Amino acid sequence: MASISPPVCDFGWKAPEFNLPDVNGKWVNLKDSMGPNGLLVMFICNHCPYVKAILPRLIDDIEELKALGVNTVAIMSNDPADYPEDSPENMKRIAEEMAFPFPYLLDETQQVAKAYDAVCTPDFFGFNQHFELQYRGRFDESRKETAPESTRDLFKAMKQVAETGQGPQSQVASIGCSIKWKA
Repeated sequence: MASISPPVCDFGWKAPEFNLPDVNGKWVNLKDSMGPNGLLVMFICNHCPYVKAILPRLIDDIEELKALGVNTVAIMSNDPADYPEDSPENMKRIAEEMAFPFPYLLDETQQVAKAYDAVCTPDFFGFNQHFELQYRGRFDESRKETAPESTRDLFKAMKQVAETGQGPQSQVASIGCSIKWKA
């Protein structure tokens, strides 16, 4: 499993629409997901060691961001036929076990991942309240293991977006496992 990095932030790029089912079958769309001060759209999955390394801290940061008016959705776009750990049943199990404070959405057709040009898990897209991209960077300097004394890049960037509507000019790309595209 090769590690790859997405491109850096294209400031002002508009969030593509989505309407996807969560792990309980409820449909969630872009417009209704926006918080008063922004939206974090993240592409994650269950099997990726990069996601597993940050997940508990990511959940904590998302709780703090919610208090700042930034909502979050997580989208799983991998092909579960090749990666059974990413199946809808396992998505639901992980969401319940970890008490996800955000909807965990299934992008079965992979059209949303393609519309966002998502390339890896995790891949973070931070939008201001006008649906304009302001952050496409890493969670922190962690890789497959938790980095000591992390810098909280994602949290700080989204806090800035919540307060000013603009993300930091300097951003470090995320790194993770490639999205597992269907044949």
